Amino acid sequence: MDISYLGHSSFRLKSKDATTVTDPFDPKMVGLKYSGIEADIVTISHLHEDHSRADLVKGTRKIVDGPGEYEIMGVSIIGLSSFHDAKKGAERGPNTIFVFEIEGLRLAHLGDLGHALSQELVEDMGGIDILMIPVGGFYTIGPEEAADVVREIEPKIVIPMHYQLPGLNPETFSKLSGVEAFLKEMGLPVENLPKLSIKKEEPSEGSKVVVLEVRG
Repeated sequence: MDISYLGHSSFRLKSKDATTVTDPFDPKMVGLKYSGIEADIVTISHLHEDHSRADLVKGTRKIVDGPGEYEIMGVSIIGLSSFHDAKKGAERGPNTIFVFEIEGLRLAHLGDLGHALSQELVEDMGGIDILMIPVGGFYTIGPEEAADVVREIEPKIVIPMHYQLPGLNPETFSKLSGVEAFLKEMGLPVENLPKLSIKKEEPSEGSKVVVLEVRG
């Protein structure tokens, strides 16, 4: 499986059976390019424009935008209810955590999670090999909270998302922290990669952070 970072909270998860894209965004709102994206499956964590532009993804067969259990083209998806803020959605509404099982690997995309995880949510997620987690703060959990969530979930590989990047719209996202603060909080080995290519047998003992380059 190949994991590519499309920017913000959007990833492409490409397996032999299907391609899944998470949280497609409005390029005008976000400030990053978003064109030529194709996928069989699109997941949407919440209905804000910087996470929900499934219409910009070509060839989509199925859009998953809420809690539930789904089996699509060999990809197992579980959507779990959470919130975009620490006040049970009173400020920014609901958020869906997605847990994927693809080619024997379990991945979690936390969307715009805005609160610490309950023990029940951690148990519902189960064992996670690869965790995609927001770390920029302001709209989501910040570096310290994200590090705490990682320690709760104990994934093998952590991929940060939703942080300050060159080109982000300053009118909307100027208050996001860069990834460096999260890396400092974690204190784990860090790899910088253009994309992550991984097989089931590859996740190793111990954890690491993988910072992916934004797809050009």
